[in-house]
Amino acid sequence: MNTLTLHQPGQLRYTASPPLPPPGVGQVRLRIHRVGVCGTDYHAYRGRQPFFTYPRVLGHELGAEVVAVGEGVADVRPGDHCSVEPYLNCGNCQACRLGKPNCCLDMRVLGVHTDGGFRELINIAAHKVHVSKTLSFDQLALVEPLGIGCHAANRAALTPQDTVLVIGAGPIGLAVVAFARLSGARVVVMDINTDRLRFCVEATGSETMLKPTDPPGELRERLRGDLPTAVFDATGNAQSMQEAFGWVAHGGRLVFVGLFQGEVTFNDPDFHRRELTLMASRNALPADFRFIIERMETGQLSTSAWITHRADFGQVADRFGQWLDPTSQVVKAMVSVT
Repeated sequence: MNTLTLHQPGQLRYTASPPLPPPGVGQVRLRIHRVGVCGTDYHAYRGRQPFFTYPRVLGHELGAEVVAVGEGVADVRPGDHCSVEPYLNCGNCQACRLGKPNCCLDMRVLGVHTDGGFRELINIAAHKVHVSKTLSFDQLALVEPLGIGCHAANRAALTPQDTVLVIGAGPIGLAVVAFARLSGARVVVMDINTDRLRFCVEATGSETMLKPTDPPGELRERLRGDLPTAVFDATGNAQSMQEAFGWVAHGGRLVFVGLFQGEVTFNDPDFHRRELTLMASRNALPADFRFIIERMETGQLSTSAWITHRADFGQVADRFGQWLDPTSQVVKAMVSVT
């Protein structure tokens, strides 16, 4: 079986997989069945991903099967189907000790800081595996991107009294929408791509769609003179993130889910006058994975419309460039590895 490695921006090549040692103490060996392709992978392919070095095996949205377990593993067994929490935290730093392993000081994310899942087999700590007896490999590969939205929504502590604006209708924005709706909040989605907005209506049933043609007047009109109490920017676009401050109601929260390589500035007197709360949202927590799997198993979260493009493992190197083309209208590409 081959490994797919990104050697330099735009250079994906298949190479023979090196022998994999047996799983160590507390580890499991996984056979990768599905890998979802996300914005991080696309940014790395273009050479625009922060915290990234080449060469690298991409892939962190994984649907997998346990094929072997190491010494000391009791709660996971061969044959289990699972999602993988790809955030390899140290467990010892201040953030980890405070229960925030998602922002570990020595964080290594599969497919970003260390080699990921575009290969047949991988060894990983057993506590990073989240088992489901009913979900498909497709669904399990979508748990991680859903976790990004779940954690962001939790950061904002949404309630049914909130009005939420999600900027960016890509997969991460869709994930935020899903959990904002679960909170009972009213949700408005903004994107410059009308196809994405149309898809968002179909996939999430969001109440209102909006293109930023007249900010913030049109939004105020839709909200009867008000502004959103919680705004999530999931674009990773510098201009959008700068402008997002203007969409937030007095006393509201702004959550940056996306990121870019640069600086964000804001007008400090206006920021204080409106007493805004500004937050970053990074990765997800272990509890988010368990929560999402439970909601998917009970049918409260549906991802049936999310996968718009598929490829076998041997097709990925050729398809990657096509998926980057906006005319392909990719929402989520899913790769069958085995």
